[in-house]
Amino acid sequence: MATTALPPDAEADIARVTETLAMITPRWNVRILLALSGSPLRYTELAAKVPWLQDGQLHPKLTALCDAGLVERTEHSTRHVTYGHTDRGTALLPVLPVIVTWAEEYLEQTERPLPAIEQIEDSLTLLTRRHAAAIMWALKSRQEVSGRALARIVMPASDWTNIYPPLRQLVADGLVDTEGIGLPYRLSAAGDALGATLGALSAWSAGQPLTQAAHHPLWGVPQAKPAPRPWVSSQPRPTPATLPQTRTSEPTWRQRDLFSHATTTHPKMATLAQGPRR
Repeated sequence: MATTALPPDAEADIARVTETLAMITPRWNVRILLALSGSPLRYTELAAKVPWLQDGQLHPKLTALCDAGLVERTEHSTRHVTYGHTDRGTALLPVLPVIVTWAEEYLEQTERPLPAIEQIEDSLTLLTRRHAAAIMWALKSRQEVSGRALARIVMPASDWTNIYPPLRQLVADGLVDTEGIGLPYRLSAAGDALGATLGALSAWSAGQPLTQAAHHPLWGVPQAKPAPRPWVSSQPRPTPATLPQTRTSEPTWRQRDLFSHATTTHPKMATLAQGPRR
């Protein structure tokens, strides 16, 4: 990660969260982690749970997750090898319902109900945009910042105009808001609400219990939410007949529910409608 003008502790925090996102965001990684929930599995048993992955695709994914410290390979004998979560991998799973709760409230609604796994994957895609974490940290701490000032904070060693491509992407995603060209930027209501997810990722990446997310020095301090802005889609879709109720408690989905609508291909990014883009 490029050096920033953020405080050293914030810079280290962003680096850890960015590294965590890089571990879990690659295609199919979350699905593999969820398939390994429970007792360790042999390779063939795991492959049966993720049938859309060919053998040549599953093995390198497992190797990467083992290298990341989320999955462990146990060789019981030359013909008996199992894969299961490490303690760190198990500790990461409770972050997923936090992501689903945010997605169900702030991601745009689609014509068909999406399983939780697709909600997670779409949300992670937004969070891994280039410079997204550093920009969101800076906007949360400063509330409103001009593009030039934001460039000095996030990428001080680069030409300040380089801040605009990632900023425009975050605005298009619905996580950052501005009144227009030359005016300050701020987190949108959806971007600010990601604090619970970012705080949980921060706590996990620092080796702390997830209960520490509520005490994060930045994301653990709730602020008044900005008024949501009306997003207009370039390809409007009909409004669903009934809208899902806003969740007011912990999500009721179970890990087995995540695969209830699994497809053989990764879901396409949906068009911006009434919330951040999928």
